Amino acid sequence: MKIGGVELENNIMLAPMAGVTDLSFRLLCREQGSSYTVTEMVSAKAVLYNNRNTDILLRREPEEGAVALQLFGSDPDIMAEIAARLEDLGFAAIDVNMGCPVPKIVNNGEGSALMKDPALAGRIIEKMSAAVKCPVTVKFRKGFDEGHINAVEFAHIMEESGAAALTVHGRTRDQFYSGSADWDIIKKVKERVGIPVFGNGDIFTAEDAVRMLRETGCDGVAVARGAKGNPWIFREIAAALAGLPIPDRPSPSEIIAMIKKQASLMVQYKPEYIAVRELRKHVSWYTAGLHGGAALRAQVNSTETLEELYGLLDGRM
Repeated sequence: MKIGGVELENNIMLAPMAGVTDLSFRLLCREQGSSYTVTEMVSAKAVLYNNRNTDILLRREPEEGAVALQLFGSDPDIMAEIAARLEDLGFAAIDVNMGCPVPKIVNNGEGSALMKDPALAGRIIEKMSAAVKCPVTVKFRKGFDEGHINAVEFAHIMEESGAAALTVHGRTRDQFYSGSADWDIIKKVKERVGIPVFGNGDIFTAEDAVRMLRETGCDGVAVARGAKGNPWIFREIAAALAGLPIPDRPSPSEIIAMIKKQASLMVQYKPEYIAVRELRKHVSWYTAGLHGGAALRAQVNSTETLEELYGLLDGRM
């Protein structure tokens, strides 16, 4: 699969998630079979004003392979300027967030609010595409609300404006993540455009991914919430798409080992106290349904050091 001039090993993407798809988690998902990952979203204005909090979000490593930088903003000139400034960091593509449903983003006219102004969205992509050599891609939703379902028209404008690929989440902004994703809208988008389309929404198993590709005709699958605490989903999807037996689900010891591996990666580029606190939510996701998981989560939520965390995890093995 290709996005612009970027050749991907497969058509399986780790979709961007704020507070989740940091460097450590991207590396784990890459190891498990995702050939394309996307950073947490980064504010173009924050980069413009040299906000130091963006530095950690912009870090990448060569072993990640193809990773896209996701920017958000609503000013075409600023978006183009920041894309050009960051292009030399070596990201495979620059993705534009036009799907975030969070009120503080939407109220600034950013994220999914841009679906209400396709002309502005088109100018953003046009200016960014002219400013950089790498592919510019877009992630957006079915529409802003049920009264404004415009994904197909929006996709066409994005393509005409220079987008190299699209990721479509089959929910409206008003749905956030509730209800079911509408895969039919993804099919309609794919039928309308000639560039690659990733389908996103309700992919929690390898079977879901296979069905998404079959039912929508999309070019690739973008896994978001299904990957939380579950990087193994990528090896399972890769096997299913290759016609191979789907690997067994991880054992409790494999789960604990993966948590420790993520922890060791996180402390390489974040202060330990920050890494341990951020790991609490990951541990919650990893241990959902695990025997004794509730008690472990309660204990982990009071840890402050890696030594304390490892002690609790080792007690589970």
